[in-house]
Amino acid sequence: MDKTTGGSALKGVLFVMLAVFLFAVADAMNKYLVERYPIGFVQAGRYLVNVALLVVLMAPRHGAALWRTQRTVWVVGRGIILALATLTMSLALQVMPVGETVAIIYLAPILVMLLSGPLLHEKVHPAAWFGALLAFGGVILVMRPGAGLDAWGVAFALMNAVLGTAYHLMTRVLARTESTMSMLFHVAVVGAVTFSLLALPDLPTVLPPARDLALIVGMGVIATVGHFLFTIAYREGPPSLLAPVNYLHLVWAGLLGWIVFSHVPDGLSMLGMAMVLVAGIAVAVRAGRVG
Repeated sequence: MDKTTGGSALKGVLFVMLAVFLFAVADAMNKYLVERYPIGFVQAGRYLVNVALLVVLMAPRHGAALWRTQRTVWVVGRGIILALATLTMSLALQVMPVGETVAIIYLAPILVMLLSGPLLHEKVHPAAWFGALLAFGGVILVMRPGAGLDAWGVAFALMNAVLGTAYHLMTRVLARTESTMSMLFHVAVVGAVTFSLLALPDLPTVLPPARDLALIVGMGVIATVGHFLFTIAYREGPPSLLAPVNYLHLVWAGLLGWIVFSHVPDGLSMLGMAMVLVAGIAVAVRAGRVG
């Protein structure tokens, strides 16, 4: 880690662990909603809540710093990447279980591991490689051939993995010059504009009950907190260290898929999830020693 930033590798790991739990909760809520309503409508509500929270809670304290950027094109580009990732994730969740979908998209941290060296000039330590490889083995068990996954769902999940890789790397690069609040704000605005445009054709026919509207609002709140924790985590440690910890998302997603949707993983899938959990713990222990 970079000692000059005053960051703590252990804090970075803990922030990521909490963030991915919140993301898994949002994934379960997202699946429930996009199976019943148009994706544009659901995600427009989520991102509009995101914008409202940032403006109401953060604008009085941060003022113009909330939207001020030094590399505006890159910050907006990061927001577009996340909006596309949200779209592909929603399309995958419409036709696949939560756990299996998350298993595929978490090929992204492996790609981050491979690219952080040549692109960001960061050293990848043996312990981080061990964590990534162990987690990757767990993912292979979960998404092994013959699992009966929808082909289009798999394709959308793979697209999400590519977009997620770009988002991870851009978060680390932009954290050097941009404020956490500014990056969060632009992600929210780009998402709100994108999905509001997509939602317009369906608005006359969509009238969810109060419970489902509350779920959309709740998903917006949870996603906002998760992305805040995720962004500040990358100020505490390099992506080569934090990437394997992201695999805990798969564990949470599998458990929530079982609890909420009765998608019970088989023995090999449960073994794969256990491998992911061990990988996350191994990386966290290493972070505590070097933080």
